[in-house]
Amino acid sequence: MTKNVSLPQLALGLLLAAAAPAAAQTTPNTAPPKSQAEQGTGIGSVGKSIPVAEYYEGGQAAMYEFIGKEIKYPLLAKRNRIQGQCIVSFTLNPDGTMSGVKLIKQLGGGTGEEALRVVRLLKFKKPEYPILTSLPIVFKLGVTGSNATEGQ
Repeated sequence: MTKNVSLPQLALGLLLAAAAPAAAQTTPNTAPPKSQAEQGTGIGSVGKSIPVAEYYEGGQAAMYEFIGKEIKYPLLAKRNRIQGQCIVSFTLNPDGTMSGVKLIKQLGGGTGEEALRVVRLLKFKKPEYPILTSLPIVFKLGVTGSNATEGQ
């Protein structure tokens, strides 16, 4: 059995349904401000756990600190304001060496080549078995403390 609904009732129902998600979004955020690492800005995807980082001396924070010191923002990418994430894939072998290092995602302007260069500099401990993994490298202009800032 269908129920007859007038046009004004239907409009009111749709208006209320559309307003409910907006009202839910306006609740104040009482959480303390997140640090730059928790926000995921700057180097890599520091907010996410990278499994292969456990084989880096000092863990994920030390690995991204090393990347931050070594990486240089490519001039062409800086001029064209290219920003985003490059992803480098590789296999960590049982002897601690890397093989099959390749670029999965690049932004252009030399960012992919720079991401490959820096990842090849990383030194890992020896895992018990080969690990196929990927490592995100973020290029972001003007972020203090990032791995690839404008001032470098």
